[in-house]
Amino acid sequence: MPLFLNSSIGMSSPDLTPTIQLNTRGLRCPEPVMMLHQAIRKSKSGDVVEVLATDPSTSWDIPKFCMHLGHELLAQEELKDATGLKEYRYLVQKG
Repeated sequence: MPLFLNSSIGMSSPDLTPTIQLNTRGLRCPEPVMMLHQAIRKSKSGDVVEVLATDPSTSWDIPKFCMHLGHELLAQEELKDATGLKEYRYLVQKG
């Protein structure tokens, strides 16, 4: 269930198709944000990066990363994996 979805973009929008997918499951701060930063630097403006994480600190680190560096957080979701553990999913569009 989405915790946050940019209201100007619907889920069926092609803009939400990730250009890059990052699996940061099992990694702890600061690694997920560092991997996102590296992926954003290598991508072009408008590209969408999907981040899958298990570290709860990403729920505030990734939104702050986007706000401070001018990228758009398109979606932020908290999910349960197959074993019932929390997983976090983000869609970030490079500004």
